[in-house]
This record gives sequence, structure tokens and C-alpha cells, in this order.
Amino acid sequence: MKLIDLSLLITSDMPVYPGDPTVKIENGGNLTKDGYEDHYVSFGTHAGTHIDAPAHMIEDGKGLDQFPLEKFTGRGVLIDVSDQDFSLQALQAADIQKGDIVFFHTGMSDKFYEKEYFEKYPSLPESIAQYLVSKEINIVGIDTCSVDHEEFTAHKALLKSDILIIENLTNSDKLRDKQFTVYAFPLALQLDGSPVRVVAKIEK
Repeated sequence: MKLIDLSLLITSDMPVYPGDPTVKIENGGNLTKDGYEDHYVSFGTHAGTHIDAPAHMIEDGKGLDQFPLEKFTGRGVLIDVSDQDFSLQALQAADIQKGDIVFFHTGMSDKFYEKEYFEKYPSLPESIAQYLVSKEINIVGIDTCSVDHEEFTAHKALLKSDILIIENLTNSDKLRDKQFTVYAFPLALQLDGSPVRVVAKIEK
């Protein structure tokens, strides 16, 4: 068995989506001075590798707490679009099944600390989102800051159908040509989103 960590390390200097709260990590207890180590951590619900619930953009949409744990794990499918545009044909050839977790690898995670990451990322076409809705998958994940741009058409199509969205994945290139299971459990929050530790267990 091999486990692949697909999550970004949360640090105080990590960039966030423009306009979102920045990450703050402050010392709350010093081992030498106080006899224990402790920290205050403050971040937005969509900082770093995170998961979107329908409540993020859908009126009266579900929060993360309203989904069973089974929603956050499943068979993984990787669609590599690092050298091409999003293609419906590629999805159709991937044998996507109900309950799957579908990841798109664009290669943008290599530029996470660059300005380009938040300005020139590829957008998931609404037609692709609608196809995934028709397949009744559990989660869509991508190694960019968002599945789409300001119209948020893909966000709304997916979330309206209770398909969760993971953004800011990393290391997804390590899943090429692999069979894997995804575990993506968020913090236990009654909110619109949460940082998430995403792990892929390689089956073959």
C-alpha cells in the first residue's frame, strides 16, 4: 500500500484566493517559558487545499456537516489535462462511475506561489460540469485555485447537485496511470467549506 498526500501545507505565508482572509499562525504558549507549546491558527474556510459545500454558492445549500462520511471517500479517477484543453471525450473514455471522485491535473500546482496561479488558471467548462453531474459522482478536485472564473458556472452546476469541490490540490501528477482510492475528510464544521487533508491510497 502507498499513500499520496495531495494537500498543501498550511503556513502563514501561503497565498489565498484574492479577497479571502489570509492565514495567521501565532504562538499561544512557549515550551521554554510556559512549559507547553500552543498556537492560535486563523484561516478562511477556503484556504489552501479545501473542499466546497453547496452552501458556498447555493442558497439554502447543504453545509459540510449535512453529508455522510461516505461522501468524502471513493474510487479516484484522474483526468490529465496538463497538455490539452478539457475534453468531454477524455471523460467519456475514463469510465467514470456513480460515486467516483474525479480529479483534474492541470500542472498549475507548480505555480502556487506565483501571481499567475490566481490569474491565468484554466476553467472547467460548464459542459464538463454537467457531464459529471449526469454521472452522479461525489467530488470534483482540481490543482488550481478554482474550478472556474467569476461567473462561477461550474461551481453552481456541481454544487446545486450536491457534488463537492476540492481546490488547490497538489501532487496529482503522481496519480497518473494509477488505480487509487481517495480519502478527503474536512474539519467537522457546520459551514460552507473547510481545509481538507486529501490522501490517495494507491491500489496498483
